[in-house]
Amino acid sequence: MKTKKIIIISVASIIVLAIGLSFFKKKTPKDAYRVETTKLSLNKITTTVTATGTIDPITEIAVGTQVSGIISKIYVDYNSPVKKGQILAELDKTNLQADYNSQQLNLNSSKTQYEFQQTNFKRSKELHDKNMISDIDYETAKYNYELAESTYKLNQSNLRKSQTNLNYATIHSPIDGVILSRAVEEGQTVAASFSTPTLFTIAKDLTKMQVVANVDEADIGNIKNGQRVSFLVDAYPNDQFEGEVTQVRLKSTVTSNVVTYQVIVNAPNENLKLKPGLTANITIYTVEKNNVQTLPNKVFSFKPDAETLKKNELTVSENKGLALKLKENERMIWVQDGKTVRNKIVVIGDADATNTEIVSGLTDSEMVVLEQKSLADEILNGSAEKSPFMPSMRGKNGQGGGKK
Repeated sequence: MKTKKIIIISVASIIVLAIGLSFFKKKTPKDAYRVETTKLSLNKITTTVTATGTIDPITEIAVGTQVSGIISKIYVDYNSPVKKGQILAELDKTNLQADYNSQQLNLNSSKTQYEFQQTNFKRSKELHDKNMISDIDYETAKYNYELAESTYKLNQSNLRKSQTNLNYATIHSPIDGVILSRAVEEGQTVAASFSTPTLFTIAKDLTKMQVVANVDEADIGNIKNGQRVSFLVDAYPNDQFEGEVTQVRLKSTVTSNVVTYQVIVNAPNENLKLKPGLTANITIYTVEKNNVQTLPNKVFSFKPDAETLKKNELTVSENKGLALKLKENERMIWVQDGKTVRNKIVVIGDADATNTEIVSGLTDSEMVVLEQKSLADEILNGSAEKSPFMPSMRGKNGQGGGKK
């Protein structure tokens, strides 16, 4: 009984399938085509460039020392807010103070000698003018005066230098800001013989940050100042931050044969979420246009087939000379005018992955040929109306089929 039921169901299925195929062949012959057209439509054109970069303060200063010595006192630590002129640290001043005192004594001594030689020279000059002393005595007095004057000025310079070095032993903040790093401890010796050692790094204003992004050479030509930028950081995956391009640096960097350019993006940071050193994944909007007249990009690749169009009672009217007149900002399209498909030139603007801006050359009412489709292929692919007699295939989720 069960076997007989299965046979009946199988025969019924074959009959339904045969009827469906017969309907399909009758309704949709192999040579049936449909011409799909479109018109100008208002869309948004958006193109982007992606890159990665690092969050940095806009102004970051390394504070060092120009004199060597032992760090005697440190007054600030990491994250300490500081004001311009505030004392950050002090070096031991024993030797510097002793040198200053010595230079002060030298200056006093040379000043006394200078004043004495100045008075002696004036006296000798007066006597020499009256021919009361010899030329050699006058020249000796003049020489001693000039030598004392030079020594006095040299000691003045040495004292100023000594005073400056003594002042350098007190490290002041050059700007208002926040201490990002402290590289020394109390009791540590710093040597400034060949280079200035960095003691502190200060960021001027953490509410105004920047992203230093590395943009590939293939994309750098599209980057300009003022373009909108959005970016994400791993620390706040649900927050999107905004900024704009402020600088495109000309110097390139080559890493593993990959050429990149640095692009600077300002990053407002009023809530202080962005911290120096965070990695930012940025999107630069190189083109953003709203409500512009566009066509799908597919229309530019359409090429008419006179034979298939003839089956749709359409004729092709081609001006072959138009292709030779195309300029850089022009493209060829095909429009349907009644029963005729003809080619024409349009002027294009910006484009994205889907649409292209049409600047001129086309009216709102003109029908642009998008493609010509085989109706048989559409039915087989499920994009056209199917016969109600065609059996449906059972899906993966078991819908449309019976129980096993």
